[in-house]
Amino acid sequence: MEIQTEKILILDFGSQTTQLIARRIREQKVYCEVHPYYLSLEKIKTMSPRGIVLSGGPKSVYDEDAPKSDPGIFDLDIPVLGICYGAQLMTIQGGGRVEKAQKREFGKSELIIKSSTGLFANMEPEGANQVWMSHGDRIEELPAEFMISAVSEHSPNAAIRHRHKPLVGVQFHPEVAHTLIGKDVLRNFVFDMCHCQPKWTMQSFVESNIAAIREKVGSDQVICALSGGVDSSVVAALIHRAIGSQLTCIYVDNGLMRTGETESVMRFFREKTGLDVIQVDARDEFLGQLTGVSDPEKKRKIIGHGFIKIFEQEAGKIKDAKYLAQGTLYPDVIESVSFVGDTVIKSHHNVGGLPEVMKLDLIEPLRDLFKDEVRLLGLELGLPEEAIYRQPFPGPGLAIRIIGEITPQRLEIVRQADVIVLEEMKLAGLYRQTWQSFAVLLPIQTVGVMGDERTYEHVVALRCVDSLDAMTADWSRLPYDLLGRMSNRIINEVRGVNRVVFDISSKPPGTIEWE
Repeated sequence: MEIQTEKILILDFGSQTTQLIARRIREQKVYCEVHPYYLSLEKIKTMSPRGIVLSGGPKSVYDEDAPKSDPGIFDLDIPVLGICYGAQLMTIQGGGRVEKAQKREFGKSELIIKSSTGLFANMEPEGANQVWMSHGDRIEELPAEFMISAVSEHSPNAAIRHRHKPLVGVQFHPEVAHTLIGKDVLRNFVFDMCHCQPKWTMQSFVESNIAAIREKVGSDQVICALSGGVDSSVVAALIHRAIGSQLTCIYVDNGLMRTGETESVMRFFREKTGLDVIQVDARDEFLGQLTGVSDPEKKRKIIGHGFIKIFEQEAGKIKDAKYLAQGTLYPDVIESVSFVGDTVIKSHHNVGGLPEVMKLDLIEPLRDLFKDEVRLLGLELGLPEEAIYRQPFPGPGLAIRIIGEITPQRLEIVRQADVIVLEEMKLAGLYRQTWQSFAVLLPIQTVGVMGDERTYEHVVALRCVDSLDAMTADWSRLPYDLLGRMSNRIINEVRGVNRVVFDISSKPPGTIEWE
């Protein structure tokens, strides 16, 4: 069942910011979907998109193995926007020429608009605008019937358009925040060129998905993997609204939860929701399987398989249980699957950690949503803010915040440190505005001095990041006195730690979680 008949298609050529394009379009209340670049022309026709966006990508269009979409998309009389690699692909498939640039453009650049129409409608001609470039190739010769819309210092064809067809291309990235005219450019494409209407809202999402869930489930039973986090809570609320008593939620205590997490989650759902929740104590089982395991991918797969085993066991106790619902989000999927090449960043426990053969069919209604959209959906469903604005906590729990082997002692260290980090963030009034803030236990020990005696103890890293959707993130510029309080409390209150460090890595190149 289609979520919306009106949509924009994004064909992904492997750019790190493809998902940002989707976010920026959805912010205009227009639905869009990301598909691999090799989506067939026939499939595209059946989807009847209002417009198509060709993303950037890491390849050069003149490489022998360069990914290419069907050139027939340029003859569909559908507006097409090529971004960076996409613009270069539009160029060569139209008969133009792209070559390696003598001077590459990476970072901020000034764009000079030559034509205030199409993408640049209502913008000042000849005005300088800050945009973000990221390319080592450039368009050297335009295809027939194309003209220049904008230039930059090192890109004489920084933006191009067809004289008669609704085909436009830009060398810069309108989806990133550093392109100050980016939202205007995408808005002009979506509304002026594609003639979309801002109709895609969380209310419409709820209505269409409730109908789709009811149609799929019929009279069968659904079990929901409930962790107490935002994603699983919203999934449970959505499915409960669709099928009511046909839903049974299962909370699994895998021994990798934070201090008081299990008690808090169970109390919340018993007191503030009408959900039927079964609690399963599987601490010994999970910790036993993780004994001696240090590799992060093995950890994730053990945990993913362990969850599925328990859910299937519990489902066997419920008559007509056929479906497993879980809170997989779009960033989870995109980090576990690659449209271009073979590189997978890491296996998400809901995606890459699933066994190939399962007895339960999956229901993942949030699979195409970003975290901020999930929060809006939760509010639409009437969930309280205390559930919606919790910081994300990973499904594998503290297993991926302990680098190396998991032991009871190491779990206790990271639990105590985590309590301190969250307490201090809340006291400072920064918990809500920070995407995630947590402690990581490192697999090293360092020399210290306590009470005039030598110590040789563990190191805790603080990880605090700002983000909108978890696809990209930057380290939080926390006040020094706050960092000092966290460090002092952890060293003084957590036995076995004598050093605290602060992670100032962004994503990319790092991920938010350390494993």
